[in-house]
Amino acid sequence: MSSFKNAIPRRAHKERAQPQARKKFGLLEKHKDYVVRATAFHKKEQALQKLKEKAAFRNPDEFYFKMVKTKTVDGVHKLESQANKYTPEELMLMKTQDIGYILQKVQSEKKKIEKLTAMLHSLDNQPSNKRVYYAEDREEAEELASKASERSNLAASGNLPSSIRRKTATSYRELEARKSRVRDLEKVYMDMTMQKELQKSGRKRKLREEELVNPTTKPVYKWRQERKR
Repeated sequence: MSSFKNAIPRRAHKERAQPQARKKFGLLEKHKDYVVRATAFHKKEQALQKLKEKAAFRNPDEFYFKMVKTKTVDGVHKLESQANKYTPEELMLMKTQDIGYILQKVQSEKKKIEKLTAMLHSLDNQPSNKRVYYAEDREEAEELASKASERSNLAASGNLPSSIRRKTATSYRELEARKSRVRDLEKVYMDMTMQKELQKSGRKRKLREEELVNPTTKPVYKWRQERKR
């Protein structure tokens, strides 16, 4: 009986719209809108209640290090500046370690590119089985040559399985992606090396455009020669 009861069409009860006299107040709030608003209100109310309880039961002798490492600016606690947290020697050491990591990734990607290139090169240059035919006259030689060209065209048209062709295309895409990654890593390596050199002691200046032999988009610096002791 329950299946027949559900099969009977029922009247769709629609919610009342905003009366014409109250159109200026916008859409009439529906029950689902009220649920969202009430949930947000109670969530804020519970958060305030928890904060009040935490302030009421606070230990006056409580101490934590942010009490001495922060300062109040316009009623907001702000941490002290961490700009001079490390010494120049520590910063140079961290920069050297980062450069070493980038160089290691570049070398690793280059080895993978060489391996992929060798594999694809061996696939593209598969040795072909050649046969030697001997003809009695010129007509037979031309007939054998035409048959050989037809066989070569069929082989070039692609008798390889679709799975191998898909894997080869995937390998070529991976090769291009790794080459692009190597170019990006080399660019990062050059930028980090330049930043490390700029952190070293010594007088230096940035060359102007008219002083450059080969103008580039990147800045070029020149260090003053110093006598070694």
